[in-house]
Amino acid sequence: MPHEGNLLQAAVVFLLAAVLTVPLAKRLQLGAVLGYLFAGVIIGPSVLGLIGNPQSVAQFSELGVVLLLFIIGLELSPKRLWVMRKAVFGVGLAQVLLTGLVMGVVALWLFGQSWNSAIVLGLGLALSSTAFGLQSLAERKELNQPHGRLAFAILLFQDIAAIPLIAMVPLLAGSDHPTTEAQGLQHVLQILGSIAVVIIGGRYLLRPVFRIVAKTGLREVSTATALLVVIGTAWLMELVGVSMALGAFLAGLLLADSEYRHELESQIEPFKGLLLGLFFISVGMGANLSLLISSPLVVIGLTLLLIGLKLPLLYAVGRMVGDLNRESALRLGVVLAAGGEFAFVVFKIGRDQGLFEPHLYDILVLTITLSMAVTPLLLLVCPKLFKPKVKPVEVPEEYRTIESDAPRVVIAGMGRMGQIVARILRAQNISFIALDTSVETIELTRSFGGMPVFYGDPQRPEILHAAKVDQAEFFVIAMDDPEINIKTAELVRNLYPHMKIIARARNRQHVHRLVDLDASPIRETFYSSLEMSRRTLVGLGLSQAQADARITRFKNHDLQVLAAQHAVYDDAAKVMQTAQEARAELARLFEMDRLEEESDKV
Repeated sequence: MPHEGNLLQAAVVFLLAAVLTVPLAKRLQLGAVLGYLFAGVIIGPSVLGLIGNPQSVAQFSELGVVLLLFIIGLELSPKRLWVMRKAVFGVGLAQVLLTGLVMGVVALWLFGQSWNSAIVLGLGLALSSTAFGLQSLAERKELNQPHGRLAFAILLFQDIAAIPLIAMVPLLAGSDHPTTEAQGLQHVLQILGSIAVVIIGGRYLLRPVFRIVAKTGLREVSTATALLVVIGTAWLMELVGVSMALGAFLAGLLLADSEYRHELESQIEPFKGLLLGLFFISVGMGANLSLLISSPLVVIGLTLLLIGLKLPLLYAVGRMVGDLNRESALRLGVVLAAGGEFAFVVFKIGRDQGLFEPHLYDILVLTITLSMAVTPLLLLVCPKLFKPKVKPVEVPEEYRTIESDAPRVVIAGMGRMGQIVARILRAQNISFIALDTSVETIELTRSFGGMPVFYGDPQRPEILHAAKVDQAEFFVIAMDDPEINIKTAELVRNLYPHMKIIARARNRQHVHRLVDLDASPIRETFYSSLEMSRRTLVGLGLSQAQADARITRFKNHDLQVLAAQHAVYDDAAKVMQTAQEARAELARLFEMDRLEEESDKV
């Protein structure tokens, strides 16, 4: 029973720490990963000591990395991996060798390590965090950008390279139990046999199993089957000394073309998110912060040295081998500059084999953890260092030259709403002129009968003057961005005080701001939503007249509420109170309509 109590207490501590720190980190634009790291530091032995044995948590939390690699494998396919072979085995190999060489030389000459320790340190620090890198890219929706795709390829090669590196550490340490040639051959055969079992099972066994499970219709059995595949494959690979994460990736890769791929992904995704968060928490818990107090210059200096060496090398690899531009190469360097989770495994084996002292191991672990913590800050600074150069838009001269004979209407924005307004005006033979800043939109609109659409920013006074806005009766603002619509309305009102302005609004707040400018706001989805509601009511059994009456009642009531809220729209509490009163009033009005209809029937 005490054991169960400790387990529940640990679960509460983990969940509470994550719930408190992760939203705060996201609010500060630091990313969820840094929030998890902070949570781990706070509840770990170095601060509050709420969890006694971080190592046991770390072993369990590695399942998060395993599930991440499985989902990555699902999103690939053998064909796509073959297409990526240059990036994976070309750029990835170049990055590991170059970074490992530089780091090893620094460890050998600058810090006086032995040659075998320098090799382990160099190659271990060359590895980056798969979980951290991919999570950071996913948070910023950059996985499909050039640097995101190359980062994924490099991380994939690093996961593959971790296997021989882990096997190589005891050999470099001169273990007391050297592996004989026969034992080495047996180990290789075991690895090949395990991979063969996974391949054959994935091709010929898993699909029939999933088909049988799917027929049961039990979601929990489907989830258990998905977890069994991932964890079972990882366990099998670990038995023969192969990375669990790589085994899971291989299993996902084999099921990438399966008809059950999306079902598997949906089943695994929630577990992956929680366990990956637990992994980052365990990394934070493992940090020995006492070293940061006793040797701050050493730890901070090594962290800066790690990032300072690794980032330029990754930048160079991205530029010269990966064909990235300057900004993408810099982003690649920032994402992968931190140390990785496989370095913890490599250095732990090195410590156990006597390659370096436990004190150095603790410093290395803290250095890698701090490098992970610094990365989100670098990702925030990165866009400011390299602002993308905006290429000037090539606009044909005929689009720039605004020619019009005193239009009655000027339309700003020829998107979905602007085009409908223009078509109706044209059908009524009402003179108008339209402005847009998209060459593609202008070309498309002009192709349908040569509408008077010209290139111009309606926020520039000289463009408005060239469009003869001063001679128009109406200025229609129909652009997609509500903030730009409000700024345009403000400019037009200042330049042409007597102009009638009709402006597109996205929500009630935009309506209020446009009313302040004496513009007539049109909510972009309001009337289409009313029509959808009317058809729904008819489909639910109301007559056409009843549905029309309800929609008319709602529309008039909503317009009255909107007018009432305009006086207090900058006071959130009063707006909320008004909305609650309006809901009750609308329900009362609908009930009166219903009673009146019933009395008419009688």
